[in-house]
Amino acid sequence: MLNMLLDTASTTTYDYSSISSVVLLVVMLLVMYLFVLRPQKKEQQKAEEMRNSLQIGDTVTTIGGVVGIVVGIKDDTILLETGSDRVKIRFVKSAVNSVEKLDMTSDVKTAAAANKVEDKKKKADDKKAEEAKPEEK
Repeated sequence: MLNMLLDTASTTTYDYSSISSVVLLVVMLLVMYLFVLRPQKKEQQKAEEMRNSLQIGDTVTTIGGVVGIVVGIKDDTILLETGSDRVKIRFVKSAVNSVEKLDMTSDVKTAAAANKVEDKKKKADDKKAEEAKPEEK
């Protein structure tokens, strides 16, 4: 009877090797989440945001390598115009790989700066012309 009690007592001790293997498994899953799944999820979210911000006039490259200008947008499809022959092709938004936005504000700023320079030159030329003229009375 005493032997039976001693045998059951020895089997109830904790097996530290099984606990350490569970801890190691949890650490591996945590590392996999931090280095693989989380960055992938951020990248997918960024791509989805890019596709949802498409506007007419943007230059788009698809995952198949087709380059075109967006001429129409519907719920989950876009209409691209490719080439000088004005061929129009409909694509699913998920086929968009990259987008080049037209920055209209920088074009407007550049044009405004060029106009200011031209105005200054014109005023300077007008002043020189007035100074060069003999005064009439």
